[in-house]
Amino acid sequence: MNKAVNDGVWSGSWVAQRLGLELMGDDRLTDLLGLALRRNPKRAHLLVSNVLGKHVPQSPSVVYGHGLALGRRVRALLGDDAARRAVVLGYAETATGLGHSVADGLALAPFLHSTRRPVAGLTPAGGFEESHSHATSHLLLPEDPALLAGSGPLVLVDDEFSTGNTVLNTIRDLHARHPREHYVVVALVDMRSAADAGRLKAFAEEIGARIDLVTTASGTVKLPEGVLEKGQALVAEYDPEPGARPAPAGPRTPDGRVTRVDLRWPPGLPDGGRHGFTPEHRTRLEAALPAMAARLADALPGGARRVLVLGFEELMYAPLRLAHELERLRPGAEIRFSTTTRSPVLAVDDPGYAIRTRLVFPAHDDPADGPGDRYAYNVAGADFDAVVAVVDSAADTPALHAPDGLLARLAEHIPHVLLTVVPSYVPGAATAPERPAMLPEPLRGPAFSSYAPDEVGWLLQDLSDVTLEAPTEEREEAIQRGGAHYAESLPVEYQPSEDYQRLFHSALDASAARIATAVGVVTETVLAERSPRPVLVSLARAGTPVGILMRRWAQHRHGLDLPHYAVSIVRGRGIDANALRWLAAHHDPADVVFVDGWTGKGAITRELAAALQEFEKAEGVTGFDPEIAVLADPGSCVRTYGTREDFLIPSACLNSTVSGLISRTVLRADLVGPHDYHGAKFYRELAGADVSAAFLDAVSARFAEADDAVDAQVKELLAADRTPTWEGWAAVERISEEYGIHDVNLVKPGVGETTRVLLRRVPWKILARAGAGADLDHVRLLAEQRGVPVEEVAELPYTCVGLIHPQFTRGATGADGKAVAV
Repeated sequence: MNKAVNDGVWSGSWVAQRLGLELMGDDRLTDLLGLALRRNPKRAHLLVSNVLGKHVPQSPSVVYGHGLALGRRVRALLGDDAARRAVVLGYAETATGLGHSVADGLALAPFLHSTRRPVAGLTPAGGFEESHSHATSHLLLPEDPALLAGSGPLVLVDDEFSTGNTVLNTIRDLHARHPREHYVVVALVDMRSAADAGRLKAFAEEIGARIDLVTTASGTVKLPEGVLEKGQALVAEYDPEPGARPAPAGPRTPDGRVTRVDLRWPPGLPDGGRHGFTPEHRTRLEAALPAMAARLADALPGGARRVLVLGFEELMYAPLRLAHELERLRPGAEIRFSTTTRSPVLAVDDPGYAIRTRLVFPAHDDPADGPGDRYAYNVAGADFDAVVAVVDSAADTPALHAPDGLLARLAEHIPHVLLTVVPSYVPGAATAPERPAMLPEPLRGPAFSSYAPDEVGWLLQDLSDVTLEAPTEEREEAIQRGGAHYAESLPVEYQPSEDYQRLFHSALDASAARIATAVGVVTETVLAERSPRPVLVSLARAGTPVGILMRRWAQHRHGLDLPHYAVSIVRGRGIDANALRWLAAHHDPADVVFVDGWTGKGAITRELAAALQEFEKAEGVTGFDPEIAVLADPGSCVRTYGTREDFLIPSACLNSTVSGLISRTVLRADLVGPHDYHGAKFYRELAGADVSAAFLDAVSARFAEADDAVDAQVKELLAADRTPTWEGWAAVERISEEYGIHDVNLVKPGVGETTRVLLRRVPWKILARAGAGADLDHVRLLAEQRGVPVEEVAELPYTCVGLIHPQFTRGATGADGKAVAV
């Protein structure tokens, strides 16, 4: 909304009149700049650029053209020989796109921009502070440390040159590490006072270097006495509740109105200059841009005449270039470009004010400095027919898609919302090969599962309309004869008797506090040893209630809102590789923590390790840690656990009715293609018997009383040797031989696994540790109902072990379908 758009009224007049400011200098200044106010203790007024593409939607050719023109002037100043030895450095977040455009104009030099997003394992090559900014700390994270170690000219690009403090801080830091003879400062506007101009000259003499200045226009802001206090008072008057965020527009989520567009971004091409962008990278991007922009053009509605391409904070250059190319492809459309920002600015709907409207939404890239609000300015009320939101994969998180997230905010004001995701470039990380289609977003309740949508996202496909259930005896015979895999069908869902339901609730009452403590211990261990912001990935479905409880604990104790997904892993078939691909595209694999309910003999632990090794070899994607975090580890198979006791976890007592009404996962070739997620069913018809929420709420209600016990146990655990002994596996091998089974897969150790045998398989007998008490009440009841003998054993490392009927055929059951001994 520049001067022309605002009906000939300068978009700084509202602030200038109320604060007594004067913009003095070149005639072009009022075309280039407007004024706004912000809640900032250091500087209340904000110079709002009309040509930067940050706060004010502008033609991409105008935005890109200003950067190119400045870059060409720098090249003329340096000459080609010096330009080839130069490095261009842009400032986050506002000048990442401008700096990259300047580098394009210079053509011969690499580009790097500062960042506020740290990268694990990457040592900063420098850092500095921006004194007047809302968020000050800058990091320099080049992939090639030699990028800033040369002696050629350093070109520093910012949107405005106001006091010179930012540039002085940068040069001081970098000159101390790698002295240079020549620095060039580039800005759209030079707004320094005479005193500040003299300070830069003195600094250049102090370090013995030449410092040139290249700008589009120059001038100064005349500030009356007390302007900061006046500005703060105005902000308080017009924005009395700065932290208030509009309520979500009802229970609707925006997904039905969002069209995802696959750009087919070139593999391995950086998404910008955060880690360096070379002339060779530029050549690759130029070659790919026409096809990528064409995909966007094809996805836009035919009648869209006014289209906004909206970048994301530091991700300015890639969206700008896409918008610029889209403008070329759609000459009849009015294409505009701007980006979201972390900078809070007062919005006043007046033609004489630069920020007319403001959209507020939560940060959606898991920022290092914690959660907070983010903003999109001059988008609402601008009569856009469509918006293309461009984010990097680190920002394509549940928060982006939440009812109060950016996509929902855009959908409230713009009829058509498109989303395209550029892969976040991570130095040294191999990229997964391109897939023929984008993987779907996770399924969420209430459309899939009875869990709340923020509790878990299911990386599964919905097979609810497919008949997959088979009688238990038929399944067992097919599995043991080798004619079928257990994941190709589902058991008929067990409908608990009234006695069994009473037993479940009794067990839950008795064990809720014990489980709450174990949840706290495993969650705190994960936060301490694995990641301060882990991405929880539960192994569906037994791991899913535990993953939700861990997420709830992190909220209870630390105020963290952790991402949580559920994925399928199948014994003998491995983990769902497409789910891993989705996770790798949306999160740092190093932050992923796989979660399960308990360990038995450790088969899934070994399965996961082997599957991740195979995935890494096939896909080249590294970083996933095979170490599972579990609530209970009686088999001593993992290092990260809540307890190693083998006790009753009530969620093991039931099937779908304690797991969000979701079935076991299914993997069958005629239903699951090479680019599909594994499948599962949502048993909506069992809603009347659903105790999923009751289980979670009963345990969560005991969190506060578990705090002290958790602290003590975590302190003890972190200092202990938790190396897995795999004693459970050894016990299973021994039992398999002693009982003549000769197949460890038919021996299911632990309370949880024994319960599964009784609910889903054809049990032969149950081994119970002598003296086991109430933890086995439900096992004894189920065994009685199935006609299965319970044999007490004196020396048993588990509370109980379930034995599946060996060499099963339907002839091995009685007339009533119950198993008989052989």
